[in-house]
Amino acid sequence: MRTVTRLGVGAARLIPLFDAIRAEAGVDAATPEEARREALDSAAEADPPHVADGRADATEVPFVTVDPSGARDLDQAVHLERLRAGHRVRYAIADVGAHVIPGGALDRLAHARGVTVYCPDARVGLHPREMSEAHASLLPGQRTKAVVWTFDVLADGSIDRVSLERAWVRSQRQYAYRDLVRPTDDESRALVEHFAEVGRARRGMVRSQGGVTLPKPSQEVEALGDRFVLRLEAGRPLEDDNAQISLATGMAGASLMIAGGAGVLRTMPVADDGAITRLRAQARALGVAWTADQTYADVLESLDYDAPATAAFLDAATALFRGASWMPFDLAADGAALPDPLQHGALGAPYSHVTAPLRRLVDRYAAEAALASARGRAVPAWARAGLAAAADDTAAGSRRAGDVERRCIDAVESAVLRNRVGDEFEGVGLDDRTVQLVDPPVVARCEGDVRPGALQPVRLVRAEPPLPPQFATI
Repeated sequence: MRTVTRLGVGAARLIPLFDAIRAEAGVDAATPEEARREALDSAAEADPPHVADGRADATEVPFVTVDPSGARDLDQAVHLERLRAGHRVRYAIADVGAHVIPGGALDRLAHARGVTVYCPDARVGLHPREMSEAHASLLPGQRTKAVVWTFDVLADGSIDRVSLERAWVRSQRQYAYRDLVRPTDDESRALVEHFAEVGRARRGMVRSQGGVTLPKPSQEVEALGDRFVLRLEAGRPLEDDNAQISLATGMAGASLMIAGGAGVLRTMPVADDGAITRLRAQARALGVAWTADQTYADVLESLDYDAPATAAFLDAATALFRGASWMPFDLAADGAALPDPLQHGALGAPYSHVTAPLRRLVDRYAAEAALASARGRAVPAWARAGLAAAADDTAAGSRRAGDVERRCIDAVESAVLRNRVGDEFEGVGLDDRTVQLVDPPVVARCEGDVRPGALQPVRLVRAEPPLPPQFATI
């Protein structure tokens, strides 16, 4: 399901505002020359001295990548094989640890940024493009360094026979999600069917653990020529199937790190009854069927992804998934203990971030801890010493990126609506001060009596962008 505004907005008058938003948040797109040189030098074939383990040759495995259109920083490539008892998953993750020298300029830049920041007009990468969109990316046809996870997903969705090694890989094909919505050849049709089988098995296992996964909608701005268009898109089933493989890998990584006694977990408290009650009310207001005997997971399985209300419902459902943290641990330290809570409340199991190291700092450190446990050796000293800083810097970068991305979207929303002041819209109350418009896909603060969970008429009284102090108008 995709909701698109009927009106785009010219880029020329918004780009200076995006620049100001980034500057105020301290997001600097400039790459220090020393870091750029290190990024270029990191293309060397030989692994640097800090890299533990040898490197196998997995270039004959027919990996493929599946990403949003136009992506060049490709973290993950996958190969699926059917077994009698289920499926074998081979998941190649960009081996960023083999390209970044601990304590070097590139490492310092990554810690300063924490994550990649996505804006309508630009992308400020965690790493320089000379590395993240070149030799470190799993681009098709390129021989690339990777950390290869291999595990079986059994018929009941459980994970078995986890192994992990550094290897050379060569992705055979780069798919965009839109290429697979209506696959046109036997190879892509078979891939979609295989993804669906693995995704279905894994969702069933997560549900049996008391967890759910959210096909999170994305509110984003797309550049079309010299104009920006605002979109709110509910995640399609294929995207969730692909995400299930990443989630399974994160759960396998968490288990390895717990067994090894050091690492970084992604933890989150379980959603409380009040949040579920509120979401049920919002579902009723939007016309999303949710019977008394159904769980939230049941509703997700029955959603109509072509219905206009689906994206709004999924956006409201993100309220169930709050309070997540990156929690480092090292049981060899004095007085150390495992994180509490140990589990990720939405998944019903321990979980870690290990599959996006080109775009998220903490994944590089978590991957090193998982590799060490899988290979039966100690975590490298540089990684062990940096676990806490990696968690803190990723969290700081994520907060900064979220603020910048939200303010840039607010600016586009305001520009889209500025000529509709006085018009009336339908909106769902998200809380007593916020509404989600159904069309156009805008989240806005609201004055007056907002009924949470209810579909209600609202009138646009103001459309002003979130201006930094040096801006008075656009």
